[in-house]
Amino acid sequence: MAMDSFDDLVIGTGQAGKPLAGALADAGRRVAVVEARARVGGTCVLTGCTPTKTMVASARVAHLARRGAEYGVRTGPVAVDLEVVRGRKRAVVDSFSSGSRSGLERHDGLELVFGHARFVGPRRVEVALRAGGTRTLEARRVFLNTGTRTRVLPLDGLAEVEWLDNESIMELPRVPDHLVVLGGGFIGLEFGQMFRRFGARVTVVEAGGGLAPREDDDVAEELTELLRYDGLRILTGHRATAVERTGQGVRLTVEGGEGQTTVEGSDLLMAVGRVPNADDLGLDAAGIERTERGFVRVNARLETTAVGVWALGDVNGGPPFTHVAYDDYRIVQRNLIRDGAPFGQGESTREGRPVPYTLFTDPQLGRIGLTEREARERGHTVRVARLDMSRVARAVETDETRGFMKAVVDAHTHRILGAAILGVEGGEVATMIQTAMMGDLPWQTLRDAVFSHPTWGESLNNLFATLD
Repeated sequence: MAMDSFDDLVIGTGQAGKPLAGALADAGRRVAVVEARARVGGTCVLTGCTPTKTMVASARVAHLARRGAEYGVRTGPVAVDLEVVRGRKRAVVDSFSSGSRSGLERHDGLELVFGHARFVGPRRVEVALRAGGTRTLEARRVFLNTGTRTRVLPLDGLAEVEWLDNESIMELPRVPDHLVVLGGGFIGLEFGQMFRRFGARVTVVEAGGGLAPREDDDVAEELTELLRYDGLRILTGHRATAVERTGQGVRLTVEGGEGQTTVEGSDLLMAVGRVPNADDLGLDAAGIERTERGFVRVNARLETTAVGVWALGDVNGGPPFTHVAYDDYRIVQRNLIRDGAPFGQGESTREGRPVPYTLFTDPQLGRIGLTEREARERGHTVRVARLDMSRVARAVETDETRGFMKAVVDAHTHRILGAAILGVEGGEVATMIQTAMMGDLPWQTLRDAVFSHPTWGESLNNLFATLD
């Protein structure tokens, strides 16, 4: 079988693989990019950030339309046409994906190959082409950016039930009568609130003792109450054990503090986490080790246990966020390319980088740095600033007073250690705090800064003034 040789081989076109492939090609390398899906873009563009936030926007409009009378705006009954919502989502995804593909194909020396790659030796893969047949590719360097997929709980009876994941739920032509969400993480909560606003009854079943276990208790409890206020039924401390079909949909058996009970609904969404797309890559043939959880093992420079192979993005087990995957690209790019040409071994690592994130419920939860609990566990003497959104002028003016802002500072150095912003545009406000942290500014700088009035960011004056 003929074998094609390249300087670099990139497997996956997510938020790390795509820009890296382009940078390598621009540096004069001969690059092959293998994509297992039919389209370019990875999870974020095709089934993650882009489509979900497009649909979240539709859900928020429905929510505001129902609240019209509170603002003096008379509206009739609000109905959601899910086919139109889906069509809008598809149009945005198609635009982003086609733009990503065009961006790759404009590079000289880059070949885009659609198919599933599997290692057959060190830095050598066999690609089962989507169009049929196979190709064998080898390269001096290989970069994995294959992402993750839905984790499936091994429930009794699941094989006989038609269940949904984050991808298939966005293709529903109808609003479920009663959506049962299995899992209270980012995916489960965003879809749960979204479909509640579309008109479905929603029950969230979470095995843990509460939602958002990484957050401080006051933040997690407030988030839970906000969702319950929106009409979601939330069952924490309930572990699903079995599921079965009924005439109306599904019946989920769960075990909780009160013993065994059942939850009945029309549809079931599996949202209990993600697993890496690493089990079918033939990693053993390339000498690439995986962690106990199945992720590709990497060091701080994102190098795998095989010489000349890197793993970027969710598949390496780092924080599962698009912006982290893109930073993985920047680390590898800085280490291997300088001034537009191949360079060698730079010194960039993922050690110590900030990992902000936003939960796109409404209101959002924007997070940066340490929680209060983490700060105390690390030995900091902390002071905590807290401000209810009901004391934020912009929130009162827009009638969006749910939630609160919280920042943790070091009592001795006056540096900001972390923040949680649970409010409308919480992610944007948290980003402002992150910028201050990156500049090593004391909290007094934000207390005394002159911000435009009335903005969400201006609330930082009052937040940090609570420390006076």
